[in-house]
Amino acid sequence: AITAVRLARRLADEHGTAAVPVVWIDAEDHDLEELRGCHVLDGELQRVSVSLDIDAPPDTSAAAVVLDDSIRGVLDSLRAALPPTEFTAEVLDALAASYAPGMRLVDGFARWLDRLLGDHGLVVFDASDPAAKPFVRSLFKREIGNPGRTAQLAADAGAELTALGYHAQVSPAAGAVALFRLDGARQAIRAIDGTFSSGGRTRPAQALLEDIDTEPARFSPNVLLRPVVQDTLLPTVAYVAGPSELAYLGQLRGIYAAFDVPMPIIYPRASATLVDAATVRFLNRYEVDFAQLQPRDDAALNRLLAQQIPEAIEQAIAAAEQSAAGHLDTIRNVVPTLDPTLAGAASSTAGRIARELGNLRGKVVSAAKRKDSTLRRQFERARAQSFPGGIPQERSVAGVHFLNRHGFMLVDRLLGHLPLDPGHHWLLTV
Repeated sequence: AITAVRLARRLADEHGTAAVPVVWIDAEDHDLEELRGCHVLDGELQRVSVSLDIDAPPDTSAAAVVLDDSIRGVLDSLRAALPPTEFTAEVLDALAASYAPGMRLVDGFARWLDRLLGDHGLVVFDASDPAAKPFVRSLFKREIGNPGRTAQLAADAGAELTALGYHAQVSPAAGAVALFRLDGARQAIRAIDGTFSSGGRTRPAQALLEDIDTEPARFSPNVLLRPVVQDTLLPTVAYVAGPSELAYLGQLRGIYAAFDVPMPIIYPRASATLVDAATVRFLNRYEVDFAQLQPRDDAALNRLLAQQIPEAIEQAIAAAEQSAAGHLDTIRNVVPTLDPTLAGAASSTAGRIARELGNLRGKVVSAAKRKDSTLRRQFERARAQSFPGGIPQERSVAGVHFLNRHGFMLVDRLLGHLPLDPGHHWLLTV
């Protein structure tokens, strides 16, 4: 959303025309597991999960979820998880005002976005709004009139990507129609021998077309058609996409063309990690590259700890390794001249000695690790901020964590300073 606001400002300045940032809320999404919770970091930088219990049948859309009194308990759990700061009360009160009992879950999200960015021109669009569906009625009917075409175009584009050495991101089934029918839950529609099946019912095309004519709100686009619906309703100049969306949008160019809808510029959202000043000082002091904080890569930590080994010990081990390497090579070359059958024994003995020296170096490094717990603690703290739970921060920690730490002024800081450069990942501090 912040990328969209900044990009709209840039386009307006550069082209002298109004550009409106819009967040499209896919309220007909049925992945409630993904929507019902978030993660924050506690005072020890441990990732804590806060979730809402949603009692709903499978394939229920987010638009159908109405918050009850249990949302108050969720907000209490969030308050308990967050380390208290001077901003905690203000942030939690704003959340409580957005996510209130009796309100739809998606409306709560929309109100929260409006609280954060409404004053900066952000518009929130609810994709489940029945009033919008008549404007894409003809698009829905074209999809029924050409069953399987959208799926085939996506499959063809995926095959081209595969031929170029890339991976196809979506692989639609043959006969799949890029629409869902909404009858309490989302029901996939499939074309079978000139008829259409959904929810256990089979109907002729004409009956489905009549339903679209009379009740377009009972239909919803799938992932392949949703961007086309979006850009039919709105005159989109740029689509700000995250990594997962970027992965499949490359397969949709033919689909846009088939529906005579101009495909917008795909603009990657800004990518950044927000850390405190202590972490930046640590990275600079020890010349640790941010990427080296990734889990399962302790090379940087081992290098730092190795640098803490007394120089005399390091020199002695290095000299022994260098000297041994020369002598062991001589043994491997000379022994077989006396008895060729000893070549294997000479080689294995030389290898064993080299391994023992390596083991000794490892034990020395381990001793340094135990000795220098402060350095390890600083490294792990930097890692916990940057890759909480082993996952990049921007995909694993909710924005409320940072608002609790820095207050709502953080939004203004990001709008003023977050670079619009899709080619880089930025390390930011406040």
